[in-house]
Amino acid sequence: MEPIKGLHHVTAVARDPQRNVDFYRNVLGQRLVKRTVNFDSPDTYHFYFADETGTPGSVLTFFAWPSMKRGVHGNGETNAVAYNVPTGSFGFWQEHLKQNGITPDAIEKRFDQDVLSFSDPDGMRVELIASASKPIAQFWEEGPIPEEYALSGFHSVTLWLDEVKPTADLLINQMGYQATGQEGSRHRFIGDANTMGNIVDIVHRPGKMQAGFGAGSIHHIAFRVPNDEKQLGYRSLLSEAGFQVTPVMDRSYFHSIYFRERGDVLFEIATDTPGFLIDEPADSLGEALKLPEWLEKNRKQIEQSIAPLTLNAIEKVK
Repeated sequence: MEPIKGLHHVTAVARDPQRNVDFYRNVLGQRLVKRTVNFDSPDTYHFYFADETGTPGSVLTFFAWPSMKRGVHGNGETNAVAYNVPTGSFGFWQEHLKQNGITPDAIEKRFDQDVLSFSDPDGMRVELIASASKPIAQFWEEGPIPEEYALSGFHSVTLWLDEVKPTADLLINQMGYQATGQEGSRHRFIGDANTMGNIVDIVHRPGKMQAGFGAGSIHHIAFRVPNDEKQLGYRSLLSEAGFQVTPVMDRSYFHSIYFRERGDVLFEIATDTPGFLIDEPADSLGEALKLPEWLEKNRKQIEQSIAPLTLNAIEKVK
């Protein structure tokens, strides 16, 4: 099989839809490229934040469940998602986050890169990693953050697990990642060096508390394949390796299969096609509620079941 190049998207859980959009769009400067609903629970928003056009490897999505309790971080989950930011931008981000009610942690060093970590309004762990050279995301010109400081797609995700080897075997033997190093309890695996979101870190935490799912939790991580044919090849490969893989599911903007890796983290493999421009033009991405064809007949009921949402005016940060 052609190796997995990197992440397609990461999906997490928020409580307040408006707060979620205001933070990721107006504070972090990620474009809301799609406003839809959870296809399996259509009374719930599903937001997609990304670069200007939703390039795979830049897409962070959220299910907004207002009644969801706060999650508890622990083993058996994706603990953090990390973005690339330009070297020299940490001063800007420290001040900008503080002005918006977020106190970042002290800067740390990881595999010779500086890391600035913080929790979003729901408690999800977000990391900014200073990258001198990185894959190029499509900068959102109309966003609030100047290009010299802007987030530039995913750098990595971090899994907290009781054991390293079972998940490492999956990443290396079935998905084509390479083990590239270890720092203390952190083990690093890398896909295509020219792809956004090409790094998976595993933090080994034997015997520690298991995660409690809720708001602020990462629901799943999705890896990218170029098309349906490659996805079906991976479905066969993973099934033969003993993983319980779902049938292909139509998510409108990509097709998906899901399975749990040995440490209980939910993995998805998603196609790059057809993409986010299939149902609205690039200049108006995310402005209207989009529904798949099979839910369009229920539009009135769905719109009545979800809270109104405002795309607040963007203030350019200087």
